[in-house]
Amino acid sequence: MPGTVRDKGFEYRQDRTVDVFETIKSLADQLDSLSTVPPEQAVTLQALKVSEEAGELAEAVIGVLAANPRKGASHTWEDVYGEACDIAVTALILLARRSEDPRRRLEAHLQHLVQRSLTPEPTA
Repeated sequence: MPGTVRDKGFEYRQDRTVDVFETIKSLADQLDSLSTVPPEQAVTLQALKVSEEAGELAEAVIGVLAANPRKGASHTWEDVYGEACDIAVTALILLARRSEDPRRRLEAHLQHLVQRSLTPEPTA
């Protein structure tokens, strides 16, 4: 089908603009509707989920580099990219659950990081 891209089992249309933050908000709302724990605990668990995903990214990188002699080359760079996306989505869901305007918060933080990286450290 023209305009459709398949990537690692996922299919999406190239001609459709997806609002990342609307999608993240939808995922956060869905997770909240299924949750059986208090909201504060859900956010704590979401933060732990970010750490879990980081561990999976580390495992994928080790697998790409065949750094574990027992497992050898167990992952691909596509696995690494997928795990990196999982971290980003999981962190954005946490932000969406706690921030009134996650888009504005992320943009402001990104701007802060850019400014910090462009400002030389004072030397003694």
